[in-house]
Amino acid sequence: MNFEETQMDNFEETQMNNEPNKSNYSRIEENKEHKDNSLERTRATIIFSLKNEIGELVKALKLFQEKHVNLVHIESRKSMRRNSEFEIFLDCDSNGEQLNEIFLLLKSHVNVVSMNPPDNCSMQELAMENVPWFPIKISDLDKCANRVLMYGSDLDADHPGFKDNVYRKRRKYFADLAMNYKYGDVIPRIEFTEEEIKTWGTVFQELNKLYPTHACKEYLKNLPLLSKHCGYREDNIPQLEDVSRFLKEHSGFTIRPVAGYLSPRDFLAGLAFRVFHCTQYIRHSSDPLYTPEPDTCHELLGHVPLLAEPSFAQFSQEIGLASLGASDEEVQKLATCYFFTIEFGLCTQDGNLRVYGAGLLSSISELKHAISGSAKVKPFDPAITCKQQCLITTFQDAYFVSESFEEAKEKMREFAKTIKRPFGLKYNPYTQSVQILKDIKSITSMVSELRHELDIVTDALSKMNKQLGV
Repeated sequence: MNFEETQMDNFEETQMNNEPNKSNYSRIEENKEHKDNSLERTRATIIFSLKNEIGELVKALKLFQEKHVNLVHIESRKSMRRNSEFEIFLDCDSNGEQLNEIFLLLKSHVNVVSMNPPDNCSMQELAMENVPWFPIKISDLDKCANRVLMYGSDLDADHPGFKDNVYRKRRKYFADLAMNYKYGDVIPRIEFTEEEIKTWGTVFQELNKLYPTHACKEYLKNLPLLSKHCGYREDNIPQLEDVSRFLKEHSGFTIRPVAGYLSPRDFLAGLAFRVFHCTQYIRHSSDPLYTPEPDTCHELLGHVPLLAEPSFAQFSQEIGLASLGASDEEVQKLATCYFFTIEFGLCTQDGNLRVYGAGLLSSISELKHAISGSAKVKPFDPAITCKQQCLITTFQDAYFVSESFEEAKEKMREFAKTIKRPFGLKYNPYTQSVQILKDIKSITSMVSELRHELDIVTDALSKMNKQLGV
């Protein structure tokens, strides 16, 4: 017999001795005459925690008896917030005045008291309380976009620009711009220096020599469009605001400036809202073909051309959505899958290996290596890929290949189903927010929306059949 069962038995025995006509605590209100019929009865959920000590639960429940609050349902479990405590879940039936009184009394006897209407709180709400915070709407990214883990304006001693005070000052300028950015702001236009443009030009020129034979078709289709509409040229570094507007029109993605590395959780959260966190600074000019961190060359040449592709954009967003509310362990698995697809992924086109990973498309040496025939290439399988070690300063030990973005997306969808969350999620593109699907009401609402969408498709098919004479 465990702690809470012992206390409940003791409590019930006390009640039977004091009130012989009552067989259990849940019926202590059966014969009570209501003194104030004008007070409307209501249901509420009260959650509190107890120390693992004899008699604590009995003392708490006695308060409900004294205030004539009927208990409809009671559950207990080991606290997930305090290892030495138990959490008690009570579904109560009483009037608002009594519930408020019991709530105030409990606060002086127990820990972590909360009270909600039952439609909004259940044992599932207890599970939700242990879900890591995640953004619900796109503007919530303001709360996590500045949690930079490394670099930004602070450089490690082995960074090429560590001893260059002019470069460090420039990096602080870019970091401050990103830190001050808020959702809805126009991304500041940058007047790049001659040195920065020269560094960009070197990278741009060398990579463009390899793209025709190494990059996937979708990349090659979108790069000329970026040259036309966003100023992708050897002598010009594109402005993030122009790129963001281009992406918005083509795939719904937007750009948000960032000061440096974000945690996997915060970075993937942006993808869920079709937001790509993008640096504005340029790598140090001493070695144009190397950078220990993502810079704007990597972002604009590696990521952006494929973010303009709808199927790739959808693939990216679904990884982000799968990360919302997931455990740290599961987020790390998703981040590893992201790393070996969106950063270092390969695909097969016309019988040849082609590159779609941004880390490869922005690295001359590794771009050559990945499809040279000497690199180890494996089929993309999220369950296996998520266990592969990610290497930052050397070539990867293995690369993963998919037949298409659609195939990779379907595999990631199946993998996402294994993530344990006490809810489902649906992205609403109209409000740029996520809908949490955790009860009958929310799921019914979603089904209604889907029926409307199906009606539109059915109507379109009917009109098409009439035109075809079917």
